[in-house]
Amino acid sequence: MKIKPTLIFACIFITFLGCNTLNIKGNDPNKEMDNFIAKLMKEMTIEEKIGQLNLLVANADDGLITGEAQNSNLELKIKKGEVGGMFGSRLKSVKKIRQIQQLAMEESRLKIPLLFGLDVIHGYETVFPIPLGLAASWDMQAIEKSARIAAIEASANGLCWVFSPMVDICRDPRWGRIAESAGEDPYLGSEIAKAMVRGYQGDFSRSDNVLACIKHFALYGAAEAGRDYNTTDMSRLRMYNEYFPPYKAAVDAGAGSVMASFNDVDGIPATANPWLMTEVLRKQWGFNGFVVSDYTGIDEMIQHGIGDSMEVSVRTLKAGVDMDMVSEYFLKNLKTALNEGKVSERDIDSACRRILEAKYKLGLFQNPYKYCDAERAKTEVYTDEHHAAARKIASESFVLFKNSKNTLPLKKSGNIALVGPLANNRANMLGTWSIAADFDKPATLLEALRTAVGNSTNIRYAKGSHLTTDSVLEARFVRDKRWSLGRESEKRSDTEMLNEALHIASQSDVIVAALGESAEMSGESSSRSDLNIPDAQQTLLKELLKTGKPVVLVLFTGRPLTLTWENEHVPAILNVWFGGSETASAIADVLFGDVNPSGKLTVSFPKNVGQIPVYYNHKNTGRPMPKGQNFTKFRTGYLDVDNEPLYPFGFGLSYTQFEYSDVKLNASEMTRQGKITASVTVSNRGKYDGKEVVQLYIRDMEGSITRPVKELKGFQKIFLQAGESKTVSFDITPEMLKFYNYDLEYICEAGEFSVMIGGNSRDVKTARFRLK
Repeated sequence: MKIKPTLIFACIFITFLGCNTLNIKGNDPNKEMDNFIAKLMKEMTIEEKIGQLNLLVANADDGLITGEAQNSNLELKIKKGEVGGMFGSRLKSVKKIRQIQQLAMEESRLKIPLLFGLDVIHGYETVFPIPLGLAASWDMQAIEKSARIAAIEASANGLCWVFSPMVDICRDPRWGRIAESAGEDPYLGSEIAKAMVRGYQGDFSRSDNVLACIKHFALYGAAEAGRDYNTTDMSRLRMYNEYFPPYKAAVDAGAGSVMASFNDVDGIPATANPWLMTEVLRKQWGFNGFVVSDYTGIDEMIQHGIGDSMEVSVRTLKAGVDMDMVSEYFLKNLKTALNEGKVSERDIDSACRRILEAKYKLGLFQNPYKYCDAERAKTEVYTDEHHAAARKIASESFVLFKNSKNTLPLKKSGNIALVGPLANNRANMLGTWSIAADFDKPATLLEALRTAVGNSTNIRYAKGSHLTTDSVLEARFVRDKRWSLGRESEKRSDTEMLNEALHIASQSDVIVAALGESAEMSGESSSRSDLNIPDAQQTLLKELLKTGKPVVLVLFTGRPLTLTWENEHVPAILNVWFGGSETASAIADVLFGDVNPSGKLTVSFPKNVGQIPVYYNHKNTGRPMPKGQNFTKFRTGYLDVDNEPLYPFGFGLSYTQFEYSDVKLNASEMTRQGKITASVTVSNRGKYDGKEVVQLYIRDMEGSITRPVKELKGFQKIFLQAGESKTVSFDITPEMLKFYNYDLEYICEAGEFSVMIGGNSRDVKTARFRLK
């Protein structure tokens, strides 16, 4: 009788699983997992254990992905049990993932399923605003929903692991990956980290739950000079109080994996840093998932200068990193290192067990094809429901910087000139790290505006300029032809393009200028030293303003830009980041007043690059600049610019006006077992219904170490109809007053505290209390 391979697999699988691990009610699931993995690891050779630590990228030229090669190198490694997982955009197919998983389940000795991952950063095929924009919504339910939809779509296409959320605190907008961050604040960053983990993971009981990966541990957002991959150096006090909180919050929320950062910390690259990976992450925070290196992160430590391939492999494993992304140094070196006594089998077993535990928790041992349902891919990806959510969330991420003379909202009548190199482009709407998206699907801004007004308005379009005058620089800004802005096919001169724009502008009632960065001007390996709107677009904007027509600047950006001139001269500025699949429709919603903008900044916008880093929760120093003064000699400041950002943290205007009452406290003293309630009345004094983010800040006036001038400790996003008032209350507890002292003890100290509530970090009402 011929026995089918699937029957052989079933027999082997049941042998490993054991009669006590078949989901019998009443059993301890952790004990079941421990028993199962212990039995499995007893059967594994050292080569198979090391193989679980190997994460490879799926390339088109490996044959296995295209199906054009038999017995490819990758295929042979999978058969030998030398691969623990795969990742990459080439895996965007349930069919491909099933075929690869089937290879592991039918051709390898122990039938251990593979992990399949991808950089799912701000959505999958349905793309949401870049994380910096998503954070500007200050809406934790919306942020969690975006991650939930991303998990549904990614898992429907066969993936079970996403390299997100990125929770790095960032205060330097020169760094391109600020686009991937939640901004400068540890409290808000922590809340967003938790929301993202909840949205991705759930409890792993469903086939649309995926494994989250916290990145980049640690301090990646503090790279010197804002240069990607650069050195980081800071005190441990600053780490614990300002940069670590979002990582810890994501760990506390149950994130199943962590990615090491590229930078060094205290002179040791994070990837080989035992203090980070073992002492802090596992011992202090209790993390029990697995740690993966970043792309070739282990290999790159040779360039850091800490050893050869054997040395960096040994140091990485012993530091507590479990999985090698791409380098294959574990595969190459660990068996020899074991034979030479440089690592122990226990070191290898610990890492292997963590990978196997993740696969068990995902349910891959029970069903290796849990994420390979081809029917889901047909019905759960890029759906109308997901589009609607993306449109709503995008519209609430936009930040209104200026609106003099009520230029906005626009009327759906008259003549509108739409001008700018970003006005009639699809792919740029999506932003950086939208690698799973279909770049032909998003509407252009021109299309969306015409759809919004129908035949009632004459909307004329002109490109007006290239992205920049420097064609070489533009090639760096537009590295992929999918983001092409048409320079290569443009036959007109710069003067001809400008004249066309001025001609249609002269015939319009209002000008909408779609300017700023292209999608790839921010993101990984996209640091900038000049944060102005590029030169060609600045020239275009200045010429448009000379027409005397009202100008609305629709600003596309993945980072804070320096907009001092624009803020002074342009009547209305709407920052739309890169809003994802539904950017164009969401912009139309806001421009025409169907949605009242409610986004608030989560990162300060500097007046010029020389102010960087500029952030709201700075220290006071012993010689602070007097409040309201631009310059005073022998005080901390600059000769040529004041200390304040152009737009502060938490800032964002509305089409209506919100008024705050004085802060009321229900007591002037608080014990360590008690609480104080702070409240304000917020009133909508304008003509439009709108949403407002009410922000609570606290300052510790008397600390054993120097403390920030204010720290965000709470916020509520409320809706008020025109003319409506609402009392907003915050309970202040001793827990909210805690910080890490000089000895890194997490405590609160008696003394005086200032309570500040307002619509941004600058414009607040204040009261004080004492902690006894």
